[in-house]
Amino acid sequence: MRPSILAVLVVLAVAGPAICAVPPAATASVSPDAVRAQSATAPEIRAVYPNPATPNDAGEFVVVRMPAATDVSGWRLRDDESSARLPNRTLSGTVALSTDPEVARNLTDERVVGLAGHLALANGGETVRLVGNETVATVSYPDAPEGDRWHREGGDWAWEPLGATDFRVTDTGPANATAFVLPDAPEAALDPLRNADDRLLVAGYTFGSARVADALADAERRGVDVRLLLDGAPVGGMTRRQARLLDSLVARGVDVRVVGGPTARYDFHHPKYAVADDRALVLTENWKPAGTGGRASRGWGVTLRNPEAADALARVFEADADGRGAIAWSAFSEGRSFEPSTPANGTFPAEIASASVRVESTEVLVAPDNAESELVALLDAADESIRVQQPAVGGRAQPFVRAALRAARRGVEVRLLVSNAWYVESENRALVEWLNERAAAADLSLEARLARPAGRYEKIHAKGVVVDGEAAAVGSLNWNNNSARDNREVVAVLRGEEVGGYYAAAFDRDWSASAAGGEPPAVGLIGAVAVGALAAILLARREVTFER
Repeated sequence: MRPSILAVLVVLAVAGPAICAVPPAATASVSPDAVRAQSATAPEIRAVYPNPATPNDAGEFVVVRMPAATDVSGWRLRDDESSARLPNRTLSGTVALSTDPEVARNLTDERVVGLAGHLALANGGETVRLVGNETVATVSYPDAPEGDRWHREGGDWAWEPLGATDFRVTDTGPANATAFVLPDAPEAALDPLRNADDRLLVAGYTFGSARVADALADAERRGVDVRLLLDGAPVGGMTRRQARLLDSLVARGVDVRVVGGPTARYDFHHPKYAVADDRALVLTENWKPAGTGGRASRGWGVTLRNPEAADALARVFEADADGRGAIAWSAFSEGRSFEPSTPANGTFPAEIASASVRVESTEVLVAPDNAESELVALLDAADESIRVQQPAVGGRAQPFVRAALRAARRGVEVRLLVSNAWYVESENRALVEWLNERAAAADLSLEARLARPAGRYEKIHAKGVVVDGEAAAVGSLNWNNNSARDNREVVAVLRGEEVGGYYAAAFDRDWSASAAGGEPPAVGLIGAVAVGALAAILLARREVTFER
């Protein structure tokens, strides 16, 4: 490894995943000598891995594709200051070339071919050339993030985490579901865990719920295969409460892992979901009193009785829990210190009950693999209305915001409700004012509001979208580029009048209450909005069972 000057990025974080600027994408340069590498039969460089998360950058490699059997005797792989010799043999297919092949074999699934000599790829960026009698292929890469691979997909180059997944959207057919909101219906988030018979896979960002811990341990005692996967470095640090709960789960036989360290594929493991037998539970909330316990946050959730959706989430879970960067809790926690914390302890009325609803179809989205483009497409397909409830928004140019503005320009009614929590209030207020001024100047049917919880919840943590009252997106994806492009996130897009109507009605209550002097809409208005879901909205106030 040659030393290079690395820029220090200061990441500004607010509750949930960090909202950070994404650096402009660098462009690979191709020299005139490499023109023939564009042909179908010429070798080409497909990837460069210059900054492994290993001591002294051991295991650096360059991936080369040989479309035809090629005698590489006398060929060399060069960087700006050194070179290494390829073996005197014929190569074909895709291979990873490395001067440290034993380590490289643990870092890639490609066939590894050893090089003779010394090649130290610069972490700060340089040009790599494959040279025979002339330069056969060349690529330049910019400053390399630790553990990322400079990778070519189609005609574009980009950094991606080593071992990054490439999940496609899972489309499923009709299913019955339980839709709910928090803090009103905390029991709905626990029911699938308590009723599991065969498998129980729980994924989250943070964990602080004694009730959820007990449900997992009880399932383990029943003989259920129970696994828990969390983020190892949440914003603000891991709490002592979480550490104690995870220790207790391990002691009770539950497989607990965390994602973290230099080999982690993503900035944050931020999804909130569970697989309970053939049911898929997707949440916007964390497994702690403020979230699933109903003690603070406005959140959305859904339990789908849908084996296809459950299996899709199980595949994501297994890829993350068994992939690079996942560490057993006992090994991860050894010698670590944890942060003090005070669990949320609010009391709120239960106005919106959970409801059994019909879902006509579901798409399971995963970030960073496919969620951003799919959500933009959902917004671009809106004909009548878009309702958005978010803790915060990454900025005026964020792709989801631009899609909402495009919809407003074509006559779609757009409503955006964002949190008034102290840590985002200033930024959210500025965005609300900008959007409303823009809407007024262009006569757009768009309005943004800062939430007024009115004693019904403490803060917005939901990441929800309802399009045309017939499609609802529920999941962990925040409206910022870091969440969409650098985190592991999960979203369920639920289609159908009943399920769309349920979340539309819940949104409309919060929207109305957040108007200047506003109050929640009357029962009749809710019923008119939520066709097929009238029974879901209960105005009778009752105390809910909270987390301890």
